[in-house]
Amino acid sequence: MSSAMRWSSIPLKHWIIATLLLALSGCSALRFTYNQAPLLAYWWLDGYVDFSGDQTPRVRAALDDYLAWHRGSQLPDYVQLLQRLQPLAADRVSPAQVCAVADDLQRKLEVAYEQAVPAMADILRSFSPAQLDHLEKRYARDNQETQRDYLQADPAERAEAALKRTVERAESVYGPLDEPQRALLAAGLEASPFDARIWLAERRARQHDILRTLRQLLAERADAAAWQAALRAFSAQTTQSPRADYRAYRQRLFEANCALSAQLHNNLRPAQRHNAVDKLKGWADDARALMKP
Repeated sequence: MSSAMRWSSIPLKHWIIATLLLALSGCSALRFTYNQAPLLAYWWLDGYVDFSGDQTPRVRAALDDYLAWHRGSQLPDYVQLLQRLQPLAADRVSPAQVCAVADDLQRKLEVAYEQAVPAMADILRSFSPAQLDHLEKRYARDNQETQRDYLQADPAERAEAALKRTVERAESVYGPLDEPQRALLAAGLEASPFDARIWLAERRARQHDILRTLRQLLAERADAAAWQAALRAFSAQTTQSPRADYRAYRQRLFEANCALSAQLHNNLRPAQRHNAVDKLKGWADDARALMKP
């Protein structure tokens, strides 16, 4: 099914699931990427907080341990999920079925996040104020890039960029789309409740909440339990914003994306659905192979 679904996320949460996201990237070098995930994740994370010499070996060891857990615990679940998706990909689907798949993936991400909370809390306790300043600057840079990519001044240019992103995601699973299918996506995106301004404002609000909380915990020399509780709160807020207006907006967007994904899928040619089935089979084969170190 189409990957038009958009989930909000925060860089701190990515710390925990970086290896999982790399594993599910769908690239042709999936097996190599997965096995190199701790190193790749370390460099990605270092760009956000600039680890100290003392922190580096601890972070690398935690990522190695996390990959070992993920390989043995989570990959079998993903094999099962990919197998369940194959008959769905070969047939028509309803918006409810698309939403159910998205909810299933969200639950798996939450399990993956929870597994790493203790290790992450331990590392965060060793942070310095300067590292949080570094994180704040990285947030600002990321927000500028997001605004450039999603909030073009020209509405036509903005719509064109949104369509290009969505088509690329769909074609990564289905293969090339024809003009009627692209037109279907264009119409769906035009009617979508997605508003990049609302999304970016929520993202900035979360970043502000994260930085404020981390600085407070550092100043208080909080214990491990307090750090872990904060990390779990950050995770919960990715799906249940403390801002009621955004919660309602996110639910509308979620349902609209499920509907558009189902509509596109149901307007595919048999060969395109066959491509999706083959892609899912290939990912399942890769996951099976990766279950062995």
